[in-house]
Amino acid sequence: MVHKVAVLTSGGDAPGMNACIRAVIRTGIKYGLDMFVIYEGYKGLLNGKIEQVDRNFVSDIINRGGTILNSARLPEFKNPEVQKRAAEILNNIGIDGLIVIGGDGSYRGAQALSRLGINTIGLPGTIDNDIASTDYTIGYDTCLNTICECVDKIRDTATSHQRCTLIEVMGNHCGDLAINSGIAEGVEMIVSADHPMNEQQIVEKLGQLQGGKKKHSLIIVSEKQFANVYDVAKYIEKETGIETRAEVLGHLQRGGSPSARDRILATEFGVEAIKALVNGETSICIGIKNDKMVHIDIEEALAMPRIPNRNLLEVIKLVNR
Repeated sequence: MVHKVAVLTSGGDAPGMNACIRAVIRTGIKYGLDMFVIYEGYKGLLNGKIEQVDRNFVSDIINRGGTILNSARLPEFKNPEVQKRAAEILNNIGIDGLIVIGGDGSYRGAQALSRLGINTIGLPGTIDNDIASTDYTIGYDTCLNTICECVDKIRDTATSHQRCTLIEVMGNHCGDLAINSGIAEGVEMIVSADHPMNEQQIVEKLGQLQGGKKKHSLIIVSEKQFANVYDVAKYIEKETGIETRAEVLGHLQRGGSPSARDRILATEFGVEAIKALVNGETSICIGIKNDKMVHIDIEEALAMPRIPNRNLLEVIKLVNR
């Protein structure tokens, strides 16, 4: 059984991470464990930024966005020698359990430490919802709602000026944010890896729309679909004569107080992680599938292909233009 457990957040921050940290710390203490936090992810681990905490450390953080532990990316952690040094640091302190909150890259770090004898659990924390081993990740719901709030505001101006507006949202190579926000906002077009369109197809579609009474259009574009969404806007305006603007929502999508759903999901994940460690499980990640908590081997999780939601793609065909 584990006795000393640490938690860290790694990669991009996501609303709900603090709620998860809170659940991990308080559940661990409830089980009689010594609880530690690691600041600045794997980078902080290598720099010894480790602190033992009590339950008061996580008071009044459940509603806060970002992560109180801070986060950092560390490409060098792919180096086996760096991984060994990190495991030695944990062993010297006596930490025998590590909970990592982050995305696929964070999972790979946890996988490496597990191979070196550290009991590790991965929890999905990323706004992109791009982890195949879970239906939902911490921060995704809040980000989706933030996008919808922004699009609502952009719609007012697009309508007033009868413009076409391209709105680029995050998601990495996963189109969930684009598809779900596009359906929720009833936009004219959605462009993502799962629902691709090129510049000429957009132009042709706009030509069809201009034949009706509606003169403004909103197009949700997932990042990395075009090299430069501003150039796409210029091309559309040149080809159609329609005033066209591009809006990149950027990092404001990461911020803000987590939604109720993210707070609850993050809390459930944190509790489940401690229970798994206490029960002797290691080298797993925890997710939610069909509204049930699942434990999946990290190796298996990282190898899982992401499957697009075919039902939502059908909805786009029937409801969106």
